[in-house]
This record gives sequence, structure tokens and C-alpha cells, in this order.
Amino acid sequence: MTETETFETIRYTADVIVLTPDGDVLLIERDWPPFEGHWACAGGHVDPGETSREAAARELAEETGVRVAADDLREIGVFDQPGRDPRGRYVTVAYLATVPADTPIIAGDDARTARWWPLNDLPERLAFDHAQILSAAARARYLTPEQEPTR
Repeated sequence: MTETETFETIRYTADVIVLTPDGDVLLIERDWPPFEGHWACAGGHVDPGETSREAAARELAEETGVRVAADDLREIGVFDQPGRDPRGRYVTVAYLATVPADTPIIAGDDARTARWWPLNDLPERLAFDHAQILSAAARARYLTPEQEPTR
């Protein structure tokens, strides 16, 4: 009997959670399906030749006008649950950035609007599995790099 291997297309993305020192998080309101009108972390597809960290920094700038160096992003996890995106199989690497509370934002590429939300009072309509990603970011926020688990 011959086994048949099954392959699925997997899309590689990066998300970035941006926090202020006093606990506000930057979210965008999606201006396109899926989850049009829902709130989400900035993020998107990793382009050819780009690392996920570079993609996260690029997507953040494109969607919110906030610029951070890719090296300043701290990885908080990989999210790969099947079904996390209705368009197919998506695997995302999520990063955390901390910026000053007065950092200006401008809704850009693919964002209807962008705004700061208190991390303890998030909007009800979050896209994808971003509630889980935001929860991981909140936990990671209190760890120093020395306290983070190693792989």
C-alpha cells in the first residue's frame, strides 16, 4: 500500500503588538475582509527575502505610521492554530514593541483607522486570534529578557 502525502499551502505572516509604558495598545480597524470593521494588531504577509521581524516593522509603519527598528522588536510567540484565518492556513510570528505614550499614529495601508486602547479594556470585535496574541503580549510585557523561556 502506498501512502499519499497531503500538503497544504501555508502563508507566513508577522504581527506586532505595540504598547505604551502605561498599558495602552495600538490597534487598527480593518478596512477589508475578512473581519472588515474588526480591530486587529498591525501585521501582514512576510515578503520574499524578508524576515518576519522585518515584516512586522514594515507592516507597522505601513498601517499606523509608527516606526520601530526591527531589532527592537521582541518575539512573543508563534501562532499557528488551524482555522485561525478563514482564508486558509496562516502561521504568524508575533512581536512586542514599547513606544512612548505620545507616539503619533496615522491610519495607513489597509487600516480604516488606528487608535490606542487600554490593554485592560479592549474592543469586543477583535479579528482572528488577536485576543490570544494580545494576552500573550500582556504576559510577555512583564518578563525581562533574562526571564523569558529559551527554546
